[in-house]
Amino acid sequence: MTRSLGILIAPSGFKECLSPVQATMSIARGLQRVWPDAELRLAPIPDGGEGFVETLVSLGGGTTRDVRVSGPLGEPVVARIGLFGGIGNQTALIGVSSAAGLSLVPRDRRDPTRTSSRGVGQLMTAALGFGARHIVIGCGDSGVHDAGMGLATELGVRFLDASGRVLGDGGGELARLSQIDVSALDPRLSAVTIEASVNADNVLLGARGVTRRHASQKGATAEQIEALEHAFGGFDRVLRSQLGIDLARMPGSGASGGIGAALIAFAGAKLVPRMQFIARFLDLDALLEGVDIVVTGEGMLDGQSVAGKVPCELARAAAERGIPTIALAGSLGDAVETLRDHGIEAYASILEQPCTLDDALRDAEALLERATERTARMLHVGMLLAKDDRVCDANWRLRTPGLRQKMIEAACV
Repeated sequence: MTRSLGILIAPSGFKECLSPVQATMSIARGLQRVWPDAELRLAPIPDGGEGFVETLVSLGGGTTRDVRVSGPLGEPVVARIGLFGGIGNQTALIGVSSAAGLSLVPRDRRDPTRTSSRGVGQLMTAALGFGARHIVIGCGDSGVHDAGMGLATELGVRFLDASGRVLGDGGGELARLSQIDVSALDPRLSAVTIEASVNADNVLLGARGVTRRHASQKGATAEQIEALEHAFGGFDRVLRSQLGIDLARMPGSGASGGIGAALIAFAGAKLVPRMQFIARFLDLDALLEGVDIVVTGEGMLDGQSVAGKVPCELARAAAERGIPTIALAGSLGDAVETLRDHGIEAYASILEQPCTLDDALRDAEALLERATERTARMLHVGMLLAKDDRVCDANWRLRTPGLRQKMIEAACV
């Protein structure tokens, strides 16, 4: 009896349009059109960005609470906290994107020198008010770049210039930083354990630091990138001189526009690589057992995806077990071909024709579903050929007499 095809579906979210759960279901529908009898294992993987709280609550059986906080532009937004456990032993989940996400900043107002992470600090304060003893923060899909200054301000930290005046909001203000006052830091922080799920390859400063790698995605111009790198350098110097903390190249310190650094410096947080954190909710070894193919994806795939992004992390784990991985993405960027050296055997964009970004975001669910079906049909043809001894052997070498020569001749016409 022939065994059903085993497929692990494990995408992260598609920024600004699809949560990990939505992406997973879209891929599943596309695959079922080609292989209705396949064994599909569904494992949405929150990368700390959009859908972080909702996905983990669905996996872990927690509850949610909505909280009204300040968004990245200072306007009120409703964010969500996930809660696990009972009173006195409560864990709170917080997603940076729900209070300071890029999707909360209209494209014509994206200026990372001015956006603030205050809302994330307000969520932490709310979690403390709910009696949380353990707070977990998912860092991803942020629309802010202030080194966590806004977050820390909400926890009682004061950032001062040389005249003793409190700095305004936004990473650009850090250029005036002279002193950090932690005397009014919320005392409840000392009684809780705080962790942050981060991309450990994201550091605060340098050529591969968060500003040079990610600030442009949030709307920064070339001039603003240089100004923000300088401002973050000043923040790092003050931290070292006043608090004795050196975070410049600490793994994860650049997470979410530098929020990782603030969480370490002011909340005593431990930064956890995101796949290590996700392993608490998903048994990757069990999910990969007996699987023939892995299908993953996210909003953008490019050469930087090898540095801690979910598709590559998952593909490496699958490759160790001899399982091929296919990745689908909203768009493909520079050096995407390097992903083949990191476990991703094939990749494709879900776009069908030139379109506006607004149209792509609006139709992302349907585009992903149809792209999955197209990819599966191509793969199905290859599988049929692999079974046909007249065409291929197990190593995909052409065997039909004269066919290789005819193909070469046709290609030269």
